[in-house]
Amino acid sequence: MFFTVIITALCLYYLSFTLVSNGVQKRATEYATDASGNVDFAKRQSYLDSVWREPVYNFLGFRFTYQEVKQTELGLGLDLQGGMHVTLEVSPVEIVRGLAGNSKDAEFNRAIELASERAKTTNDKYVNLFSQAWREVSGGKNLNTIFATAANRGRISLETSDADILGIIDTEVENAIDRSFNILRTRIDRFGTSQPNIQRIQGSGRIQIELPGVDNQERVRNLLQGVAKLQFWEVAEINEFGDALQQVNAILVAEARANKPASGSEPALADTTDLESDLARQLAEGSDSGDDLGLEVSPLFSLLKANYGLVYEIRDTLAINRILNREDVRAILPRDIRLLWSVKPQRADNMELLELHAIKAPRGSDQAPLEGDVITDARQSYDQASRPAVSMQMNADGARRWRKLTSENIGRRIAVVLDDYVYTAPTVQGEIPSGQSEITGNFSIEEAKDLANILKSGALPAPTRIVEEAIVGPTLGKEASRQGVNSMIAGLLLVVLFMVAYYAKGGFVAIAALLFNIFFILGILAQLGAALTLPGIAGIVLTIGMSIDANVLIFERIKEELRNGAGMLQAISAGYDKAFSAILDSNVTTFLTGAILYALGQGPVKGFAIVLMIGIASSFFSAVFITRVIVHWMSKKGDQSKVSFSTPISTGLLNNLNIDFLSKRKFAYLISTGVIVLGLLIAVVNGLKFGVDFTGGRYYIVEFSEAVPASELKVGLDNEFDGAVEVKTYGANNVLKVTTSYLINEDSDEANREVEVRVREGIAAVTGFTFISDATKLSSGDFAITGSNKVGATVADDIKASSMEAMFFALVAIFLYILLRFRKWQFSLASIIALVHDTFFVVAAFAIASALGATFEIDQVFIAAVLTVIGYSINDTVIVFDRIRENITNKGTNRLVALFNDAINQTMARTLITSATTLIVVLVLLVFGGEVLRGFSFALLIGVLVGTYSSIYIATPVVVDLMKRELENESKETAKKPA
Repeated sequence: MFFTVIITALCLYYLSFTLVSNGVQKRATEYATDASGNVDFAKRQSYLDSVWREPVYNFLGFRFTYQEVKQTELGLGLDLQGGMHVTLEVSPVEIVRGLAGNSKDAEFNRAIELASERAKTTNDKYVNLFSQAWREVSGGKNLNTIFATAANRGRISLETSDADILGIIDTEVENAIDRSFNILRTRIDRFGTSQPNIQRIQGSGRIQIELPGVDNQERVRNLLQGVAKLQFWEVAEINEFGDALQQVNAILVAEARANKPASGSEPALADTTDLESDLARQLAEGSDSGDDLGLEVSPLFSLLKANYGLVYEIRDTLAINRILNREDVRAILPRDIRLLWSVKPQRADNMELLELHAIKAPRGSDQAPLEGDVITDARQSYDQASRPAVSMQMNADGARRWRKLTSENIGRRIAVVLDDYVYTAPTVQGEIPSGQSEITGNFSIEEAKDLANILKSGALPAPTRIVEEAIVGPTLGKEASRQGVNSMIAGLLLVVLFMVAYYAKGGFVAIAALLFNIFFILGILAQLGAALTLPGIAGIVLTIGMSIDANVLIFERIKEELRNGAGMLQAISAGYDKAFSAILDSNVTTFLTGAILYALGQGPVKGFAIVLMIGIASSFFSAVFITRVIVHWMSKKGDQSKVSFSTPISTGLLNNLNIDFLSKRKFAYLISTGVIVLGLLIAVVNGLKFGVDFTGGRYYIVEFSEAVPASELKVGLDNEFDGAVEVKTYGANNVLKVTTSYLINEDSDEANREVEVRVREGIAAVTGFTFISDATKLSSGDFAITGSNKVGATVADDIKASSMEAMFFALVAIFLYILLRFRKWQFSLASIIALVHDTFFVVAAFAIASALGATFEIDQVFIAAVLTVIGYSINDTVIVFDRIRENITNKGTNRLVALFNDAINQTMARTLITSATTLIVVLVLLVFGGEVLRGFSFALLIGVLVGTYSSIYIATPVVVDLMKRELENESKETAKKPA
């Protein structure tokens, strides 16, 4: 009871943030909605940005800003809530310059400039544009005169033709884009967002990214564009170049006087307690802290000091940069000095202050004494004062150079510089002999994690810039989401009625456990900062089945004890004790599967695994512990308690069954083989309908004169195209992004025109709107296509590979656990055979349904549905195996087939009831969940049915056949031995 109260209170607390966040977002939507009902998503986001740091929640006197509320709310994935759409362009200019050794050749640089200008107005490859520009400006000069450098020896010589050199450049650019794609996906995965989309726009250096639940656009921009150029520089102290600084300061003072306020008042110094409060006081009192260097306190800038660098108000940094970049000022400063700003301001009173660091850069070199390429690992940690920091590990070469650098700078500062911003500049206390170091600074946990992620994922091979941003709606669409939620609620209500009708008061107990389970899942997801996606909902459906299943196991055991003459209290105690091993084994096997899928999987697999693991833990707790508390409270009067676990409808139902299931096993083998072979043959001949996340496709930005529901347009276009279709809102609810895989394998201009015509005709047929070519002339009943492009698959090859790897190791883990628990390899092998059977059966069912005219997409959600099937199947199988083990323990292995038949019959009530309750939810979702969710619910329906079937007709018979062979061999060996 204590733990239940504590967990419930915590879940209520964390879920309260979700309610507050939803309220703020509702107000933002109202603010961004015009008189016609169209929602401007950019305006909505600007409203949310305006309250980002404002208190929006008061909990028992503790005030939380919207930023803090968003960090604690239960997030939703891109499929359920939409997010931020970003198109990044990987700059090929730096790659071309790098291959040319940063040549100063005038014609070369003119060609670069000309190609870059043309790239702004065309989608042609940059290499083609550079080639064309080079021919125009080079005067017949060959490219080998530029690219035949020492760095390119072995690849490019003075004999290499222009065509070959352009081919090498093109390959380098493509490789750089591919590396950028992989690094960006790694960063996004570590960023913590759930089920992002990342695709290459084919034929260009652009990468399209969609991130769910945008709550800090600036953080996303920094993450995606950061090139992670980490450097370690020696810091020059002020007294090392005081004369130069004096002259610079004189210019600053003159500039300040020229911009002096009309009132004649001087800006006051702030009380900078966060920096050097005693220094600020001395400066304010006119002490000699600044006079030692012959400096005046600048009336334009809040200059503070001396040994810790120069500190200025952040609002003045633009003016400072402008002055420092002037020719006369640059001429004053030594050539071996670079001035770099701190990355993060310090707050002092009402001012934000930035420090300017003087970096020793011999002869103005960009090559630091130590760079980030020596880092082999990085992670967020805490320093000795328990402040967020970043721990990093260097390779052997880095460790050697780091030791030398720190030994030469004891008592001096070394700046840790990332992308030309100083993250921290600590004083070296002593030589650091190992490659294990720590970056400390004024980091938040979030900032430390981002820095570690960027360092660990590596540097982008070329700079990237954001060329397009928009807020996109959910993949499912609001209508489909609403239908799905309503269907789930309706299904759960039917489960309540069924359980009460079958188990009387026990049914109420099971439903209480189920509600606690769902509540705990949502609360823990919010507490962990995880996001709920459609694959996550598949995990919840599975845990609903397992939660009900655990209670059914317990109640059936209690009823069995009561039929055997036990008293109520004794029956309850025995029921919980005897059901415990089956519940434990089924939950552990499923949890192991989830843990391995989480560790090795990506995308939808990882999202499913998170919810599954949380669901397993909470369902085990609620079914085994919470229900026991409730049942003991209900039976506190002992055998006189009016506790019932059956009704007139269920009394005697499914009891004393004696069906010979195993006699039909060969027929079951034949049926299963026939269905799977038929389905796979159809899949090979006709193919399956893969979603755009597997195939990629062409997308079109379509603007309507009024809002059009995304899910309705998707369903309509699905009927118009042979290929899959995805539709989501884009920037506003009257602008939709339509992606189709129709003719995806054809790249000709004719194919592009045909697809666009089909899209226009399909939209017109579905909506009744009229296509016009000019979006600025939209009137009622019109639509226009304002943009288009071709993108690659969201589910890349390595995601598929990681999913297969995760599945393989999950099967190995299940095999080993069952072997450990049941001590017979036959049980382990039979479990794996049943799981493989179920997976192929679902794929075959999709192919057969397609041949019969009911076509469902194979997409990311399908993967989650198959994983749900595997989880359900192994749970069902282990329950039957547990009863077999109990029977063998009590009766031995004589009459083996009879023992196995008895086990199936004894667990039949539990098997059918668990399947029925799960099927109720899935069937309601299939019938009333809408067309968008039809494939998802169909996969779950087939999975629940085949999982139940395979535990009876595949897994158990396979154990019998394997054990019979072993027993026959043992009998033969025994017969050979002398008496």
